[in-house]
Amino acid sequence: MTTFPGSARVEMVMGMPVSVDIRTALPARELTPLLDDAFAWLRWVDDTFSPVKEDSQIGRLNRGQTIRQIPELIEVLHRCDEISEATGGWFEARINGVIDPSGYIKGWALERLSRALCNAGAGDHRITAGGDIRVRGSAAPGKRWRVGIRDPRRDLVRKVVFAHDLGIATSGGADIVDPRTGEVQKGLRSVTVIGPDLGLADAYSTAIYAMGPILARRFASDLAETGPYETMIIGRDGQEIATPGFGDHSGAEARLAG
Repeated sequence: MTTFPGSARVEMVMGMPVSVDIRTALPARELTPLLDDAFAWLRWVDDTFSPVKEDSQIGRLNRGQTIRQIPELIEVLHRCDEISEATGGWFEARINGVIDPSGYIKGWALERLSRALCNAGAGDHRITAGGDIRVRGSAAPGKRWRVGIRDPRRDLVRKVVFAHDLGIATSGGADIVDPRTGEVQKGLRSVTVIGPDLGLADAYSTAIYAMGPILARRFASDLAETGPYETMIIGRDGQEIATPGFGDHSGAEARLAG
């Protein structure tokens, strides 16, 4: 099989292994700086937005200390407020006076990185960080990327998605709090949302998981009817329910989440 030359690298960022796999045929003198810049960006995002790092801008903001007027910080906080409104408050970056954009920031960071790689001429790539994956271009000449969506609780592949340009976000590997009660939501095993913007897919998957089984299915159905985001929900019993468009990417028959 014909393959792209390219280059790949894995580093620990945000407390997890993050991989950047570039398949575009670029010379090593261009690929190495691209990968250096990619991980420098991700480390900057972690240093700026981590709620657990005392000297991060989010950490300083939560303690009422002076922060730098960083455009990206203003953008992220504004976007989190918009998503909170769009999800009826089920996505919430401000709980009990504490700001934590974790449900959005990883997807946002990978989405921004993906766009930067495209602008630099590396249009064929896959970026993976935990349950967030962004693919563009081709894995090999004429071949879509093949992405296995794993059940985060059992590490089993539940669905295989094929795509040239897609954001894929899965929530459920870490505890997600119901913003209305402050308690950890335990009604679902996982939620995967796919769509054109990984930041939004990440936030939607977080919000849908927080809703619990009944509201999650209703919201997922409405989301698919009004836009390009499709959802697969895995219940606590392992039952899989997906919106119809999800099957367009997996090649498998999907069922309406409603």
